[in-house]
Amino acid sequence: MRKFLILAISVLLATLVWTACGQNPSATSNDAPASATQGDEILAQHSDDRPIASPAVAIAPSQPVDSEAVTYGEQDGVPLQGYLARPQGASGDLPGLIVIHEWWGLNDNIEKMTERLAGEGYTALAVDLYGGEVAEAPDAARSLVQGVSADAAKAEDNLLQAFSYLEMEQGAEAIGSIGWCFGGGWSLNTALLLPDELDAAVIYYGRLETDPAQLEALQMPILGIFGALDSNPSVESVREFEAALQALGKPIEVHIYEGANHAFANPSGQNYNEEAAEAAWAETVDFLGQNLG
Repeated sequence: MRKFLILAISVLLATLVWTACGQNPSATSNDAPASATQGDEILAQHSDDRPIASPAVAIAPSQPVDSEAVTYGEQDGVPLQGYLARPQGASGDLPGLIVIHEWWGLNDNIEKMTERLAGEGYTALAVDLYGGEVAEAPDAARSLVQGVSADAAKAEDNLLQAFSYLEMEQGAEAIGSIGWCFGGGWSLNTALLLPDELDAAVIYYGRLETDPAQLEALQMPILGIFGALDSNPSVESVREFEAALQALGKPIEVHIYEGANHAFANPSGQNYNEEAAEAAWAETVDFLGQNLG
């Protein structure tokens, strides 16, 4: 029954168009100028950034994990392929996590983060909203973001199929979402798509929705991770998001790290801030443990 409910929600919400890190909540999937603006806003944040690995990328999971490429759905006859990680030798059904990549795509960094999350006791599925493409330079990443913006309903369906895969194929009874930058906003989008079904959402510096009418349906606890030096989302918009949820009586936890900029938790980016990233990771692990079990 739950699977059918998810599909019904997908149809009802197909007109919602969101895209993180520069999302215009009033845009539609046919709004090409808005899509271009979104890509430009992210480009402004990453114009001097490159996905160049640092030693922190190699941080091992807290326990050994098994990982593999998997097919978690299908769109127009084309398989949806992601990256799945679970603790080695795990018995029984584990809580699930939908892991949503940054604007670079499902690259080595996201695979390593998926393994680290699995090491905390989860079945972690990294989805791919780019159809197998990965960017190495900002202009290429901007084009990929714009492609998702132009057909947001397709991305929404992708995430709904990921949820169904974790629930039906992996036996996860509790499922959360987590994403960074582009993926941070899409983590919130996943919560809005599944306001009663998703059990927790983690947003790393993704663009936010602050309209109480849009947020009112949310039932899950939310963790927001942000940098004090970030301009999109700014500290002001983060506080507005937080206040809107608090006024609605929704469980919201926000951490803003001093001296940290956008993408500070990405160890393969040039904004990496080790102290803030590790503090944010500890908060993330604690939050997921409390809310997914």
